[in-house]
Amino acid sequence: MRANNKITDYSEILAKQYGKHGTPERAKFDEAAYAFYTGQVLLDARKNAHLTQAELANRIGADKAYISRIEKGITVPSVATFYRVVNALGLSVQLTPAI
Repeated sequence: MRANNKITDYSEILAKQYGKHGTPERAKFDEAAYAFYTGQVLLDARKNAHLTQAELANRIGADKAYISRIEKGITVPSVATFYRVVNALGLSVQLTPAI
């Protein structure tokens, strides 16, 4: 909210700071945002499963540092690795049509 209590349009703010949808600058921002979001989802799932990074890494045949980089959004796992992580956490992926 702004000082005048009006709701802020964040799409306008993002467009000013990172460019409009379809520009290379915005695509770069979107990729970084998705990487961060995915890392946070996996971090929360790992903690809910009561696993350490080392335990998860062991389950998928990776090292602890790799899991850390994924959770921080630094590294984007391949689709195959993502599914290995999901399976190791006892989760599933469901794709549904966007509305």
